[in-house]
Amino acid sequence: MLAYYLRLGIRSLRRNPILTSLMVLAIGIGVAASMTTYAVFRAVSGNPLPDKSTQLLVPQIDIWGPQSRSEGRDMPDALSYTDAMALMREHRAARQTSIYPVNYTAIPPDASREPFSVSGYATYTDFFPMFEAPFQYGGGWGAAQDAAHAAVVVISADLNQQLFGGANSVGRTIRLDDHDYQVVGVLENWNPHPRFYDVNNSDGFSDPPDFFLPFTHAVDLHTETAGNSNCYGSSGRAPGWDGWVQSDCVWVSFWAELPDAAAVQAYQSYLQGYGAEQNRAGRFHWPANAKLHDLMQWMDYEKVVPPESRISLLLSLGFLLVCLVNTVGLLLAKFMRRSAEIGVRRALGASRREIWTQFLAEAAMVGVSGGVVGLALTGVGILSIGLVFDPDYARLAHMSPELVGLTLLSALVATIGAAFYPTWRAARVQPAWQLKSN
Repeated sequence: MLAYYLRLGIRSLRRNPILTSLMVLAIGIGVAASMTTYAVFRAVSGNPLPDKSTQLLVPQIDIWGPQSRSEGRDMPDALSYTDAMALMREHRAARQTSIYPVNYTAIPPDASREPFSVSGYATYTDFFPMFEAPFQYGGGWGAAQDAAHAAVVVISADLNQQLFGGANSVGRTIRLDDHDYQVVGVLENWNPHPRFYDVNNSDGFSDPPDFFLPFTHAVDLHTETAGNSNCYGSSGRAPGWDGWVQSDCVWVSFWAELPDAAAVQAYQSYLQGYGAEQNRAGRFHWPANAKLHDLMQWMDYEKVVPPESRISLLLSLGFLLVCLVNTVGLLLAKFMRRSAEIGVRRALGASRREIWTQFLAEAAMVGVSGGVVGLALTGVGILSIGLVFDPDYARLAHMSPELVGLTLLSALVATIGAAFYPTWRAARVQPAWQLKSN
């Protein structure tokens, strides 16, 4: 019977092409608007490391005290060099790394080519296994090279293509500014979105970094951070590089990998103890205060998801609701015009359940047609989303099998949901009244 009702539904849709077109367009436009904005929202708010996001944590240490918060500031979202190095020396985590962004000039081996700017990060060897960075050639450097402040580098696939034509460059030398570095690894095309390990210095959606080198070596070279720095309460620091690294200026990101809840609790206790120790030493003059955020909590804290994507998603869902209300009206008008037909069917023995099945099947045909139209409009929306959103966000949205399936399913479910009231009214038609009046 379902196949029969579907055939009746198709025949009914052909009988009123204008009304059918209005319903299909309403569903298609509403679904396309919501799916286009959802594609952007999903791209910018997804979990970049779902298998271990609860094991990667960022510490915050209150080095400025309550006075800073009375002036509208929160706890600093980075660490000072002093605190970062103290945590690195204690090594209370299974893996840990300090990070800060740096900029250099790459000198191509071919003298005929012009030097060009590159950006990257100074970090520790644990960075690569912690964040599951995939390698095309070689791997990261070792802990011994961190300790030796070695001049080694891991480069991106793109920089490897620019300098070495994409060949295996492990063991070769590249020149950054006035210093040579031995290539120990080449990453695959890797740029997690958002770039969670550096959201306190960027929006998390920019181009991938070109290289990674040892934190210890970058500090030896007095390489200044290319990211944010905040020197609240450090105006009287000593001049020069030594004054900078000894100050309470915050500019170093820090990540710790902790395998379970017990380890997280132990690390939290360690941070509180560290703050109390600094208090006893006279560096802090307020009660110890430290926090730990896992990866997703940290992205929420840093407000990585752009507010415009949330607002646009809510607005598009509201627009879809308006389209569904219009569809309810159109379906109600369409179904009630067939009251005489319904009365005859009921008089011939059709049950209310069969009326429900018939008209919901007809609504399903509208939903499928609206889904196809919505799918085409969603494709157009994805291609032109850069006109509405920041290009860094817009380029992340793309058509995928999941989005195609969700678009069709949303159109079908939304239409069937909109059809419940009109179908209920149709099933309540009294056959005696219809037969008498007709």
